[in-house]
Amino acid sequence: MSFLFQPERFQPRMKTVCSKVRPLLFCLMALLVSITIPAWAEEEAPPEAPVPGMVTVASFGAKNCVPCRLMVPIREELQREYEGRAAIVFIDLHRHFTLIDHYAIQVIPTLIFYDQNGNEAKRHIGFMDKKSIEAEMAKLGVE
Repeated sequence: MSFLFQPERFQPRMKTVCSKVRPLLFCLMALLVSITIPAWAEEEAPPEAPVPGMVTVASFGAKNCVPCRLMVPIREELQREYEGRAAIVFIDLHRHFTLIDHYAIQVIPTLIFYDQNGNEAKRHIGFMDKKSIEAEMAKLGVE
């Protein structure tokens, strides 16, 4: 069993190595904490959905979801074209996972169409092309 214990001749050397490494580890941990805490504190709030007084298309997904990524240029184009007439918002459920239950999301991507009064008018699961989104928006009165 003596092989489990370090010989006494190594103990003084171990103490000096540990005493030099310990402050370095402490500084490294302090640096890591100082970097991560502000990142948590600065986490942005999710966009509001539905937007009061506007027809709203709320797109729920994640940045690493392939169909969600395919919809990014469509969503950006719709945001430009319908600015002031309709709200198109994206909520990343990997960043805001607490909203999954709130909006009853089962699969991503999911698009929820809200009328001007904030009532859910339609829910679509999966990829949706621009023409189909525009058709649903037209049904809700967006010109």
